[in-house]
Amino acid sequence: MSTHPRLPPTVQVLERGWLSANNVLLVDGDAATLIDSGYLSHAEQTLALLRSALGGRRLQHLLNTHSHPDHIGGHASVQRAFGCAVVVPEGMARAVAEWDEHALLISAAAQAGERFGHDATLAAGARFVAGELEWQALAAPGHDMDALVFYNRERRLLISGDALWRDGFGILFADVLGHGDGLGETRRTLEALGRLAVDTVIPGHGAPFADFDEALERAFARLAAFEADGARIARNAIRGCITFMLLDVRRIGLAALTRHLVDTPLYREANARFLDMDPDALTGWLIAELERAGVARRQGDALVAC
Repeated sequence: MSTHPRLPPTVQVLERGWLSANNVLLVDGDAATLIDSGYLSHAEQTLALLRSALGGRRLQHLLNTHSHPDHIGGHASVQRAFGCAVVVPEGMARAVAEWDEHALLISAAAQAGERFGHDATLAAGARFVAGELEWQALAAPGHDMDALVFYNRERRLLISGDALWRDGFGILFADVLGHGDGLGETRRTLEALGRLAVDTVIPGHGAPFADFDEALERAFARLAAFEADGARIARNAIRGCITFMLLDVRRIGLAALTRHLVDTPLYREANARFLDMDPDALTGWLIAELERAGVARRQGDALVAC
């Protein structure tokens, strides 16, 4: 059973729908730090939420847990609106500076992004103060090979990004695209997180939760299933990312969906490496899966988000 943890008064979570990552606002007197900025199509909502939450305070820094579009999509808008310094994980600095849309998963997964600049980097092991608390940045590769999580030992508080959710973790893109050992890195990350003393987790998506040990058990079980059957990784990636896309566009024609699956590198690679289905069969399987999960329904010659 989930519990609803009480956060320190200097820590505020702007919980978003699944399309946009949660925003975590850490307040220090008349200044504040924001972690993650949500998806590009929600940038105006992000600015409105921030203005309300800041209450006239100055946004001093914008950090992010990792480089995916649902976590950095609002960076450019926030940077323009508030004039804050942008700090990125050290491992993603080059991709941001060169605006490598494949590395940032914008072109590879047919996502949206707006170029932004960064002012500094944050390395694994570094410490910083925000929200009147000292945080340590810890490496959390797997879902994103350069991801960081932020841990406060005093309050036993973990800002986990997509390295740990209450019911799992983010898609293992490296394995799908053939760019690295996401499975192995995820296991090592979960083992490292398990050695921390944690009372409360603020995930990248979903509500903060207190059942840390149970969440780890569920994450390890999910990982073991992926390790036993690599095709599960591909199916999870396709289902998850198409659901994500539908949350944004709300409706897509069935013929357009088939073309999207063929033209997008992530889906093309997932199918070629693990599934080997013809385009129509892949589309049919996906529609059945999304309907069974209750996240989409067929309406005439289109697929519509529920």
